[in-house]
Amino acid sequence: MPATAQANQAGFRRVLGLGSLLAVAIGLVVSQGVMVMMLQGVGAAGLGFIVPLGLAYLLALSYACSFSELALLIPRAGSLSSYTEVALGHFPAILATFSGYVVVAMFALSAELLLLDLIVAKVYPGAFPQFSVAFAVLGLFTVLNLMGIDIFAKLQNAMAVVMVIVLLILGIAAIREGHDAGATHALLQGDWNPMGAGVLALTAMAVWGFVGAEFVCSLVEETRKPERNIPRSMMIGLTVIFATIALYGLGALFLVPRQALSTDALPHYLFATTVFGKTGEVFLVIAAVTATCSTLNTSLAAIPRMLYGMACSGQAFPQFKRLSPRANTPWVAVLFVAAITGLPILVMGQNAAAINLLLLSAALAWLLAYIIVHLDVIALRRRYPHLARPFRTPFYPLPQVFGIGGMLYAIWYASPSPEMTGRIFGVAGVVLAVVSLIAVVWIKGVMKKPLFKPEAM
Repeated sequence: MPATAQANQAGFRRVLGLGSLLAVAIGLVVSQGVMVMMLQGVGAAGLGFIVPLGLAYLLALSYACSFSELALLIPRAGSLSSYTEVALGHFPAILATFSGYVVVAMFALSAELLLLDLIVAKVYPGAFPQFSVAFAVLGLFTVLNLMGIDIFAKLQNAMAVVMVIVLLILGIAAIREGHDAGATHALLQGDWNPMGAGVLALTAMAVWGFVGAEFVCSLVEETRKPERNIPRSMMIGLTVIFATIALYGLGALFLVPRQALSTDALPHYLFATTVFGKTGEVFLVIAAVTATCSTLNTSLAAIPRMLYGMACSGQAFPQFKRLSPRANTPWVAVLFVAAITGLPILVMGQNAAAINLLLLSAALAWLLAYIIVHLDVIALRRRYPHLARPFRTPFYPLPQVFGIGGMLYAIWYASPSPEMTGRIFGVAGVVLAVVSLIAVVWIKGVMKKPLFKPEAM
């Protein structure tokens, strides 16, 4: 069925252009967590971090190709679940979407909000009660997303632009100041890659700087000219992210000692105050607010639409199909995502170590979702070789093979330290086991369908 016809049936309106989708791709990816992890990677590898960063960028382009091909072949809001149910069956579809998006977002958004709370408390000590900033931001963007996709798009465009500009100003200002102080000569004369071949192990860390651009695919039913704008938004967005992270990390190397970057709990705070002094705190608050709000805004728009698509296919509670009469937003799904985002904050408080452990563990499932999307492309190419595809992956199947191998490598080296490996894989195993159990019960007990039998196109 053509994308336009499906959009009319769903009640969605096509209001998102290339600019809005670019803001989604960039705004979801560039979070405070990414700002911290990229500086830690630069601190560990110096200029050599460009090697894993470049490999991660190529891996991201591979998943962008697979998602683009699938999103335009099956243009439905369910995104990954819609593709996988016709490629591999309902069980992989539910497993990939819930473990790779709903569960990951639950902890990722909670960590982002807590990090924002910590930064504001550090810059303005005692000004706000504990968690008040986190819950105020969560409540505000929940209401705004309930009001409609038009408001979401306008906010996302503004926040993404401000965030990228602030990070670029920070990086360029640091490079200029460091160059004037003679840091350029020191960097070029020193060991550019102190880790040697071991720098490749940081590819896993660098990958986190590029995950999430595919969230534009869940907005396909609300996109103008999706056959053009969906692929372009991901490709251009990932390229902008690569350039921004590279300048941001290079600037940090010009002014901040590598050891400080790799060991400081808030290296982006250290970087901003080193460049601009007390004024740097204002820069950091702007970057932190826009990064967290942009990530939250995108997630509250995209994930509910994934749940809406799953509910339309019978893979989730039918209540998720409900659209508000005025704004045409999946309001039950939006409230559900907001609730699961706020829950970890209430349960764990500011136990950052526990949240980071759960975040890293659940993030393994995100990489599993990327592997599944590559397998979807391969399966559908074999089953429907002559089907018209508005976007075809260049040099198929090389990007898919490269993506699967790279994501498996990233999963294997996902742990930041050997002592955490067992704990991370243990928690990830529990998450996947719980989701798998729920999926089996739902498919066999409610849907009354086979686990691995693909649906017809």
